[in-house]
Amino acid sequence: MKKIIFVGFTVAIMGLASCSTVPLTGRSRLSIVDDSQLQQQAAIGYAQLLSDPSTKVVSGSSAEAQMVKRVGQKIAQAVTQYMNQNGYGDQIKNYKWEFNLIQSNEINAWCMPGGKVAVYTGILPITKDENGLATVMGHEIAHAIAQHSAERASQLTLAQTGGAVIGAATSNKSQTTQAIVNQLYGIGAQGLYILPNSRSQELEADKMGLSFMAMAGYNPTSAVAFWQRMAAASKGQSKPPVFLSTHPTDDARIAQIQRDLPEAMKYYKGK
Repeated sequence: MKKIIFVGFTVAIMGLASCSTVPLTGRSRLSIVDDSQLQQQAAIGYAQLLSDPSTKVVSGSSAEAQMVKRVGQKIAQAVTQYMNQNGYGDQIKNYKWEFNLIQSNEINAWCMPGGKVAVYTGILPITKDENGLATVMGHEIAHAIAQHSAERASQLTLAQTGGAVIGAATSNKSQTTQAIVNQLYGIGAQGLYILPNSRSQELEADKMGLSFMAMAGYNPTSAVAFWQRMAAASKGQSKPPVFLSTHPTDDARIAQIQRDLPEAMKYYKGK
């Protein structure tokens, strides 16, 4: 047992020694995996997606596609200015922003590391206008700026390392003891570390997204109405228990957004 405690402490020290700071929120994040590596992979994957015959990219001449590019470019410009002025410029120096609208009934949008953004037409009836779209795109861009993909990859790497170390530490124990320890470690890593951090990342992206859309000239108070519409659209759909969900509940998310609005409004100049 002493050996398990020691190797667990070693893994914890590895995590503490590999941390960086999230822009705007100041949270310390795990940084074992380099985000620049993910940016290169994302650029390749994004290009492959757009060139896939099954992907229906909406023509750039359409009003909806132009709106996506317009909102995206305004947020990207505001984010870039903020990052450069606050000492985070190196983190996005290799960003090559792209914004595309994809024809799909799926209610979705995402931003890959490196600024590769896709918005699906299925979400547009819920966004309704540019403020709603800015809420979505600000949130997704925030995931990339906070390097959430790299953080989650780092968490997985650390969890795998911990599992390997614990496996070695119990190798001289009975098979029953090894099975119990491995099961407890698996539950602990997944239930107590990886999934809750995913929920916290979602709320962090909400918080950062509010400020980013405000910096770009979009009213962050409109985010509340958007998430209310999103909650209404998801009614009746099966969801996992919140304790094991990677997303916060609708009520929890909206309540936190309302608490974060005063700070975001400091960046809003209005029109």
